[in-house]
Amino acid sequence: MMPTMKTPAPQTAVNSSILSLDIGNRRVGVAVAGVKAQLPQPLITLINDGDIIDRINRIIANQRIDLIVVGLPKTLNGQDTTQTTQTRQFIDNLKKQIDLPFFWQDEALSSVRAKQELVDRKKPFDKGDIDSLAAVYILEDFINENKDLLNEIRSK
Repeated sequence: MMPTMKTPAPQTAVNSSILSLDIGNRRVGVAVAGVKAQLPQPLITLINDGDIIDRINRIIANQRIDLIVVGLPKTLNGQDTTQTTQTRQFIDNLKKQIDLPFFWQDEALSSVRAKQELVDRKKPFDKGDIDSLAAVYILEDFINENKDLLNEIRSK
């Protein structure tokens, strides 16, 4: 399990959700899962521009988000990359405006897996579809690796 950015378990509402972000230079893939059902679904892919934080804030309000999972890009050897630094900077800025717990999740090969799944479906897709599906994989991995934390949240 990767270290968290904030460790306290959030207080949750009955219909609260988890937000997952796959952050790229051009786009941010977004997925959500209910805290109780824990079934991640792609939500949207956002353009990473000057309005990105406002759009993420609207999603948080509309989806009743209680915690945020962020894909952390690293090499397969676990080394930081340029994208790792950019992702950390993006989240540092986001944390200044959003008072929720953030958790890092290894995103190794999530985009590769997403692209392969979409190819296998034999239907048209675009890069945004890859990003939002990658966010689903990031969230699935987080859920699978953090059952105790999520059970604690669900019981509140």
